[in-house]
Amino acid sequence: MAEKKDSKIMAYVSCYTRGSKVGIRVYDVDMKNGVFHEKEGVEISNSSYVTITHNRKYLYSITDYGVEGYKIKEDGGLENITQASINGMRGCYLSTDYKDRYLFVAGYHDGKITVLSLKNDGTIGEITDEIYHRGIGSIADRNFRPHVNCVKMTRDNKYLLAADLGLDHVKVYQMDHKNGKLKMVDIIHSEQYSGPRHIKTSKDGQYIYIIHEAKSYVDVYHYVEEEEGNPNFEKIQTISTLNEYHAGDAAASALNLSQDFKYLICSNAGDNSVVIYDIDQKTGLLTKKLCLPISGAYPKDAQLFPDNRHLVSLNHEGNTMTFFAVDIEKGTLVMNTKEIPIQEPNCVVFHELK
Repeated sequence: MAEKKDSKIMAYVSCYTRGSKVGIRVYDVDMKNGVFHEKEGVEISNSSYVTITHNRKYLYSITDYGVEGYKIKEDGGLENITQASINGMRGCYLSTDYKDRYLFVAGYHDGKITVLSLKNDGTIGEITDEIYHRGIGSIADRNFRPHVNCVKMTRDNKYLLAADLGLDHVKVYQMDHKNGKLKMVDIIHSEQYSGPRHIKTSKDGQYIYIIHEAKSYVDVYHYVEEEEGNPNFEKIQTISTLNEYHAGDAAASALNLSQDFKYLICSNAGDNSVVIYDIDQKTGLLTKKLCLPISGAYPKDAQLFPDNRHLVSLNHEGNTMTFFAVDIEKGTLVMNTKEIPIQEPNCVVFHELK
């Protein structure tokens, strides 16, 4: 996506805060040189994930104490306006519905989905629903129990998809927007021992992308709502996030869409690589364009800049961010500046100031 001449791009990076109070770092994005310049730090405990509302006015974050919300100021800075408990163990992921009326929180540690109402001014209201996943998983070192790792609405705003990394499936909940309640209506079963981790949807909402941590691949589903009002998910592709030659302990991590929805970006821990796929806009199918190293340890998140010509990798165990010039068609990834030290980064979101 070409950068507008009068636009200014910000980046918000969430971090763990062992020995530090700053859990969100705010950056001015240098689009020309493909690098970040720090603007300010926000004190918040262990911000493991952040999300921006669809109206682009507010940012919400996981914290040890539940969730916190911020107004995005005209200069891109953050002003804390709200906080709320999720009545459970700390979350790992959060998102809003497409009308920004509800906030969904995924609980990795307690296998719980929490739904909270949102007010027009961005403040968080009451908990409207709480659902605990039950069952026995297949991965012994995760104690055979549920781990809700991602919660994401379908783009028609009808169903919440909840990826359970411990149970190897994605539960599908019908959303009642009047009372904020969820009703399970389907399950998308993944391969045993695969560990579904994150979910993204295409711009038109017809295609669902699910990355699987333990087996390092992406499943592509075609989504339609049948005449009876029931959702239908048909798997149409499975594609690896790795090269044929790769580290034996690789685990898929990040899953992101470029801002123009033309590319899907994933990362691999252990292998310490990033992969970019071209998305066929008619069929939703993926074609691998490159899979290359990111010069860091455990790329927990990776994302293309809005111009699709640069990429940032958040290297969680290496405590760095690395930056690259990208030529997707030629399949090249070239480090273009010095790494930036940062403590245990978790995720990055870009935001264009109006």
